[in-house]
Amino acid sequence: MKKKNLTQEIWKARYLYLCLLPLFVWLIIFQYGPMYGVILAFKKYNARLGILGSEWVGLSNFKRIFITPIAKQAIINTLQISVSRLIWEFPMGIVVAILLTEMPGKKGKKVVQTVLTFPHFLSWVVVASILRNFLATDGAINVLLDSLRIGKVNFLGNEALFRPLLYATANWKEMGWSAIIYMAAIAGIDPSLYEAAECDGASRLQRIWHITLPGIRTTIAIMFILAVGGIMSAGFDQIFNLNNAMVENTARILDIYVYDLTFRSVPDYGFTTAVGMFTAVINLVMLLGANQVVYRLTGEKMFR
Repeated sequence: MKKKNLTQEIWKARYLYLCLLPLFVWLIIFQYGPMYGVILAFKKYNARLGILGSEWVGLSNFKRIFITPIAKQAIINTLQISVSRLIWEFPMGIVVAILLTEMPGKKGKKVVQTVLTFPHFLSWVVVASILRNFLATDGAINVLLDSLRIGKVNFLGNEALFRPLLYATANWKEMGWSAIIYMAAIAGIDPSLYEAAECDGASRLQRIWHITLPGIRTTIAIMFILAVGGIMSAGFDQIFNLNNAMVENTARILDIYVYDLTFRSVPDYGFTTAVGMFTAVINLVMLLGANQVVYRLTGEKMFR
């Protein structure tokens, strides 16, 4: 009986499912189809023999990840950069959203929001070119420092400055865009709560702490879980475009390592596939773990 009812419901909504058909086709071709290649992680790939005919090596490719010094350093760099991004970048969208919401004047607020959101639409290729023009040894910033007799600073070739530069530029580029989600959540909070708090003598900071932040707690929890779920993706586009030989040891994350193995040396598709699979599994584990931790701390979770 239940099966019959389900079939009837699907038939009633057949036109909606028909609209979703291109999406299903796209998912099958571009998302599920390539999963066939995952078996390369367990093989020593030989192009002449093909994927199925190549030698089966079991977990050898995965063992190499933990015994190869460069791979181990890439894992450490990836984790360090990703955790630092959670600390320095994740809260900025919340802060900007609250500041814009509390900002008086609609016109001024729209101008500021537009200015903060616009960098999101610039590619990292463009942003990296701008940074090189400004921060190069003969760039505008160093020319200014030299004219003030402070001395030139090698911003782009200094390992100690490279990671702070990553976080600063990522915040400049993305904090306005990420704030949009939180502003939408803030807009859904009942205005009468603010009015009642104001009548009770609550200050602006108290209203933010006791009404705004609890009101967007669910959104913060979901965004945090998603951020933790991508912890092994430390920002390939940005690092790839800002990377150079002088900061290579600091900037070499797993994605950069895989790129170098594939395009700058003799390709080892079995090993690089194993690295990619290792990254995906860690991301999945972190996603599930973050979901449970956030649920225990706040009572909010992304999925059950």
